[in-house]
Amino acid sequence: MTELSQIDLFDDAPARTPVVAGFDYRAGVLSAPEQAALVAALQTLAFKPYEHLGYLGHRRIAAFDRGGDGAGWPAFLSTLMARLAGRLDLNGAAFVQVLVNEYAPGAGIGWHRDRPVYGEILGVSLLAPCVMRLRRRQGAGFLRRNAALASGSVYRLSGEARAAWEHSITPMTALRYSITFRTLTA
Repeated sequence: MTELSQIDLFDDAPARTPVVAGFDYRAGVLSAPEQAALVAALQTLAFKPYEHLGYLGHRRIAAFDRGGDGAGWPAFLSTLMARLAGRLDLNGAAFVQVLVNEYAPGAGIGWHRDRPVYGEILGVSLLAPCVMRLRRRQGAGFLRRNAALASGSVYRLSGEARAAWEHSITPMTALRYSITFRTLTA
Protein backbone atom coordinates (compact mmCIF):
# COMPACT_ATOMS: atom_id res chain seq x y z
CA MET A 1 0.00 0.00 0.00
CA THR A 2 1.34 3.45 -0.92
CA GLU A 3 1.74 5.84 1.97
CA LEU A 4 -0.71 8.73 1.89
CA SER A 5 2.11 11.27 1.99
CA GLN A 6 3.70 9.85 -1.16
CA ILE A 7 2.62 10.28 -4.74
CA ASP A 8 2.29 7.23 -6.95
CA LEU A 9 2.85 8.25 -10.56
CA PHE A 10 3.55 4.69 -11.69
CA ASP A 11 -0.12 3.77 -12.01
CA ASP A 12 -3.63 5.20 -12.22
CA ALA A 13 -4.07 5.79 -8.48
CA PRO A 14 -5.53 9.18 -7.57
CA ALA A 15 -2.89 11.89 -7.17
CA ARG A 16 -1.68 12.51 -3.63
CA THR A 17 0.49 15.23 -2.20
CA PRO A 18 4.07 14.22 -3.07
CA VAL A 19 6.78 14.04 -0.43
CA VAL A 20 8.70 16.36 -2.78
CA ALA A 21 8.11 17.16 -6.44
CA GLY A 22 9.86 14.54 -8.57
CA PHE A 23 9.76 11.78 -5.93
CA ASP A 24 7.53 8.95 -7.14
CA TYR A 25 6.91 5.84 -5.04
CA ARG A 26 5.23 2.49 -5.40
CA ALA A 27 5.10 -0.20 -2.74
CA GLY A 28 4.72 -3.91 -3.47
CA VAL A 29 6.23 -3.88 -6.96
CA LEU A 30 8.12 -7.11 -6.28
CA SER A 31 6.42 -10.14 -4.74
CA ALA A 32 7.96 -11.99 -1.79
CA PRO A 33 9.26 -14.82 -4.04
CA GLU A 34 10.74 -12.28 -6.49
CA GLN A 35 12.44 -10.49 -3.60
CA ALA A 36 13.88 -13.73 -2.20
CA ALA A 37 15.29 -14.75 -5.59
CA LEU A 38 16.74 -11.29 -6.12
CA VAL A 39 18.39 -11.23 -2.67
CA ALA A 40 19.91 -14.68 -3.33
CA ALA A 41 21.34 -13.38 -6.62
CA LEU A 42 22.64 -10.19 -4.98
CA GLN A 43 24.48 -12.25 -2.38
CA THR A 44 26.61 -13.79 -5.18
CA LEU A 45 28.04 -10.38 -6.19
CA ALA A 46 31.62 -9.38 -5.40
CA PHE A 47 30.89 -6.47 -3.07
CA LYS A 48 33.66 -4.08 -2.07
CA PRO A 49 33.78 -1.50 0.71
CA TYR A 50 32.44 1.92 -0.30
CA GLU A 51 35.25 4.49 -0.54
CA HIS A 52 34.95 8.13 -1.60
CA LEU A 53 37.70 10.76 -1.34
CA GLY A 54 39.54 8.73 1.27
CA TYR A 55 36.39 8.13 3.35
CA LEU A 56 35.52 4.48 3.95
CA GLY A 57 31.78 3.99 4.41
CA HIS A 58 30.12 1.21 6.40
CA ARG A 59 28.23 -0.11 3.40
CA ARG A 60 29.47 -2.35 0.62
CA ILE A 61 28.80 -1.80 -3.09
CA ALA A 62 28.84 -3.47 -6.49
CA ALA A 63 28.59 -1.17 -9.54
CA PHE A 64 28.00 -1.95 -13.20
CA ASP A 65 27.88 0.14 -16.37
CA ARG A 66 25.99 -0.94 -19.43
CA GLY A 67 27.90 -0.70 -22.70
CA GLY A 68 26.31 0.49 -25.93
CA ASP A 69 25.25 -3.09 -26.69
CA GLY A 70 23.48 -3.48 -23.33
CA ALA A 71 26.19 -5.76 -21.92
CA GLY A 72 27.99 -5.16 -18.65
CA TRP A 73 25.30 -5.95 -16.10
CA PRO A 74 24.75 -9.34 -14.52
CA ALA A 75 21.88 -11.07 -16.31
CA PHE A 76 19.59 -10.95 -13.27
CA LEU A 77 19.90 -7.13 -13.10
CA SER A 78 19.08 -6.82 -16.82
CA THR A 79 16.07 -9.07 -16.25
CA LEU A 80 15.00 -6.94 -13.27
CA MET A 81 15.27 -3.73 -15.30
CA ALA A 82 13.22 -5.26 -18.12
CA ARG A 83 10.58 -6.37 -15.61
CA LEU A 84 10.46 -2.92 -13.95
CA ALA A 85 10.33 -1.13 -17.30
CA GLY A 86 7.34 -3.26 -18.30
CA ARG A 87 5.49 -2.89 -15.00
CA LEU A 88 6.20 0.83 -14.59
CA ASP A 89 6.05 1.93 -18.25
CA LEU A 90 9.68 3.09 -18.34
CA ASN A 91 12.32 3.13 -21.07
CA GLY A 92 14.62 0.51 -19.57
CA ALA A 93 17.30 1.10 -22.22
CA ALA A 94 17.80 4.65 -20.88
CA PHE A 95 19.18 3.28 -17.61
CA VAL A 96 22.91 2.77 -18.18
CA GLN A 97 24.37 2.37 -14.68
CA VAL A 98 23.39 0.30 -11.67
CA LEU A 99 24.74 0.46 -8.12
CA VAL A 100 23.92 -2.24 -5.58
CA ASN A 101 24.33 -1.20 -1.93
CA GLU A 102 24.54 -3.66 0.93
CA TYR A 103 23.66 -1.98 4.23
CA ALA A 104 24.65 -4.18 7.19
CA PRO A 105 23.32 -3.22 10.61
CA GLY A 106 24.87 0.14 11.51
CA ALA A 107 25.41 1.15 7.88
CA GLY A 108 23.67 4.14 6.35
CA ILE A 109 24.45 6.84 3.83
CA GLY A 110 24.96 10.52 4.55
CA TRP A 111 23.43 13.52 2.85
CA HIS A 112 24.20 13.65 -0.86
CA ARG A 113 22.93 14.13 -4.39
CA ASP A 114 23.87 11.55 -6.98
CA ARG A 115 26.56 12.86 -9.33
CA PRO A 116 25.29 15.39 -11.89
CA VAL A 117 26.33 13.15 -14.80
CA TYR A 118 23.30 11.02 -13.89
CA GLY A 119 19.73 12.01 -14.68
CA GLU A 120 16.79 9.98 -13.42
CA ILE A 121 17.26 7.58 -10.50
CA LEU A 122 15.19 4.41 -10.04
CA GLY A 123 15.69 2.62 -6.72
CA VAL A 124 14.57 -0.79 -5.49
CA SER A 125 14.50 -1.47 -1.74
CA LEU A 126 14.93 -5.02 -0.37
CA LEU A 127 14.83 -6.73 3.04
CA ALA A 128 14.73 -4.23 5.93
CA PRO A 129 12.52 -1.17 5.42
CA CYS A 130 14.08 2.24 5.87
CA VAL A 131 13.32 5.93 5.78
CA MET A 132 14.83 8.04 3.04
CA ARG A 133 15.37 11.52 4.39
CA LEU A 134 15.23 14.43 1.96
CA ARG A 135 16.35 18.02 2.52
CA ARG A 136 16.57 21.23 0.52
CA ARG A 137 18.29 24.42 1.59
CA GLN A 138 15.80 27.06 2.65
CA GLY A 139 17.25 30.32 3.93
CA ALA A 140 19.72 29.60 6.71
CA GLY A 141 18.31 26.11 7.32
CA PHE A 142 16.77 23.16 5.54
CA LEU A 143 13.29 22.07 4.54
CA ARG A 144 13.06 18.37 5.41
CA ARG A 145 10.83 15.47 4.37
CA ASN A 146 10.82 11.72 5.04
CA ALA A 147 9.78 8.88 2.75
CA ALA A 148 9.30 5.33 4.08
CA LEU A 149 10.71 2.69 1.73
CA ALA A 150 9.20 -0.78 2.19
CA SER A 151 10.83 -4.00 1.05
CA GLY A 152 9.89 -4.72 -2.55
CA SER A 153 9.15 -1.06 -3.24
CA VAL A 154 10.44 1.15 -6.02
CA TYR A 155 11.04 4.89 -6.01
CA ARG A 156 12.03 7.34 -8.71
CA LEU A 157 13.90 10.62 -8.29
CA SER A 158 13.67 13.07 -11.18
CA GLY A 159 13.21 16.79 -11.80
CA GLU A 160 13.20 18.85 -8.62
CA ALA A 161 13.88 15.84 -6.38
CA ARG A 162 17.14 15.29 -8.29
CA ALA A 163 18.15 18.92 -8.80
CA ALA A 164 17.24 20.64 -5.53
CA TRP A 165 17.01 17.95 -2.84
CA GLU A 166 19.66 15.86 -1.10
CA HIS A 167 18.83 12.46 0.37
CA SER A 168 20.22 10.13 3.03
CA ILE A 169 19.47 6.85 4.81
CA THR A 170 19.94 6.59 8.58
CA PRO A 171 21.99 3.64 9.91
CA MET A 172 20.15 0.35 9.53
CA THR A 173 19.21 -2.02 12.34
CA ALA A 174 18.95 -5.02 9.97
CA LEU A 175 20.38 -6.06 6.59
CA ARG A 176 19.07 -4.06 3.61
CA TYR A 177 19.89 -4.05 -0.08
CA SER A 178 19.17 -1.26 -2.51
CA ILE A 179 19.52 -1.38 -6.27
CA THR A 180 19.90 2.04 -7.89
CA PHE A 181 19.48 2.31 -11.65
CA ARG A 182 20.56 5.59 -13.29
CA THR A 183 20.13 7.34 -16.61
CA LEU A 184 22.60 9.90 -17.94
CA THR A 185 21.70 13.58 -18.04
CA ALA A 186 20.46 14.80 -21.37
